[in-house]
Amino acid sequence: MAESRFRQILPDLATLWPSLTFALSALPFPGVTAGDQRRIKLTLQYDGGDFHGWQVQPGARTVQGELEEALERLTGMRLPVLGSGRTDRGVHAAGQVAAVTVPGRWSAATLRRALNAVLPGDVWVAEAAEVDEAFHPRYGAVARTYEYRVGVSEEAMSPFHRRWCWPLLRPMNSTLLAASALEVKGGHSFQAFAKAGQPERGHRCLVQVSEWRPWGKLGVRFIITADRFLHHMVRYLVGTMVDVALERRPLAELRALLADESVGLETSPPAPPHGLFLMNVSYPDPSVPNEMPVDGVKRHSGESRNPDSGYTEYSPHAG
Repeated sequence: MAESRFRQILPDLATLWPSLTFALSALPFPGVTAGDQRRIKLTLQYDGGDFHGWQVQPGARTVQGELEEALERLTGMRLPVLGSGRTDRGVHAAGQVAAVTVPGRWSAATLRRALNAVLPGDVWVAEAAEVDEAFHPRYGAVARTYEYRVGVSEEAMSPFHRRWCWPLLRPMNSTLLAASALEVKGGHSFQAFAKAGQPERGHRCLVQVSEWRPWGKLGVRFIITADRFLHHMVRYLVGTMVDVALERRPLAELRALLADESVGLETSPPAPPHGLFLMNVSYPDPSVPNEMPVDGVKRHSGESRNPDSGYTEYSPHAG
């Protein structure tokens, strides 16, 4: 009898679960204190496959939109969320940084726990920390690191991998691939590799890290860290370097494109967005938690970082 009754109420529980989750998230968690306002830095991870990018768009599902809706459910207010940069549709993040100012009763730990209780499964707040009210995730950044994954082996077509890589499924010339990455490192005009530029800022970017590394048994991954990125810059770079490594075009053409001597030359088509990840965003202030230096290697507080990280410019769409 009891088992039969339990089976009858299961559908009702499934229907009520979203409301129950919301109600629980609104309860006064331990750690909520009185006060005016707090500035909270959020480190976010998300699967971009079902999003129309980061930025709020009318009638479209976006990461920023989901965050602002979750915050409204928790605080009763529509609070603007600022991101370190906009990722395009289909692009993922393992280290996007955002900031929001919330009522003072919300501690960083409590806000993180509450957000993760109401956010959809493809967005997760990895870390939260209280920062100075002047902290700006976009203008305060000195570098960003992206990773692009290319699947070379047949296993890359597995449903556990293909949403998060470019399943090329063919071997590439590793020597040419490494040489291509070496050409990208340093200061260059990346106008040829941008779908849209920033004429008022120019097209020059300083790339501190540019290298291809193994991606387990699946393929290779391209790691790039720079002070700024142009629209679709990483994807155009990857598409062109892959063509060089497939011996479809000579390395000299990549060199000419980077030297802004590309009269009559065009980049290869951009690599698909679902292989691209925003991995880390770096900040110069050591008081900002979880700083990621420009070489892409996390260090503990007090350790040295690259002194040449320099000036940064906002990247509207690196992907």
